[in-house]
Amino acid sequence: MNSVSMNEAPMVVAEGVRKRYGSVDVLRGVDLTVRRGEVCCLLGPSGSGKSTFLRCVNRLEKADGGSITVDGEPVGHRRHRGRRHELREKEVAAARREVGMVFQRFNLFPHLTAVENIMEAPVRVKGVGREEARRRASVLLDRVGLAAKADSRPSQLSGGQQQRVAIARALAMDPKLMLFDEPTSALDPELVGEVLDVMRGLAEDGMTMIVVTHEIGFAREVADTVVFLDGGVIVESGPPAEVLTAPRQERTRSFLAKVL
Repeated sequence: MNSVSMNEAPMVVAEGVRKRYGSVDVLRGVDLTVRRGEVCCLLGPSGSGKSTFLRCVNRLEKADGGSITVDGEPVGHRRHRGRRHELREKEVAAARREVGMVFQRFNLFPHLTAVENIMEAPVRVKGVGREEARRRASVLLDRVGLAAKADSRPSQLSGGQQQRVAIARALAMDPKLMLFDEPTSALDPELVGEVLDVMRGLAEDGMTMIVVTHEIGFAREVADTVVFLDGGVIVESGPPAEVLTAPRQERTRSFLAKVL
């Protein structure tokens, strides 16, 4: 776990976040603060709102109410003379570059090699020169343990290897925050460990991370804060030793009894 200075401004502050799809309230007023260098693991049953919350943080989904700030900047809007102004999509996309996201599915470009997949966004979005982008991509591949697979296409990689390339691709944009949406759920069990090892390394390096996961052992070992969501609200949150070992709420105890 990381030691986090309580005096530093938080990286993420969510206040009263609400999201509805049709008649279903997926998020019903979520309040969450994630400090710099902190690893926050979101647990909960399917449909509890975990992934939707992540997508609101990255503005892949627009929250219907409440507010989110990342590194002190409002997500999706700005304040001017006391009024709220929605950002244009181009402005939202620019802000999104600073937040890396890794999904359940790897979404790699099948026609590009591992190193080319990692180079793509820095070259096209940031205007980084191809030589520099390739050098940086090679460093990141080494960081995730795949230096020998630089010239392999996704079809030549295992699921775990593809997910590690996806993590390196997200890191190539030098994000200040990393979001992981069940990054191991699509993997065969024997491949889960290699992805979690990379994530442990990021945590040790001080990367701020919000992780939606069902890997309770990972949350127990790496998280600074564990948050249990159900029905679109936070039922319980706190250090993993408290939430996972001695939960206060019956709903949390019931969930953990089924997954542990």
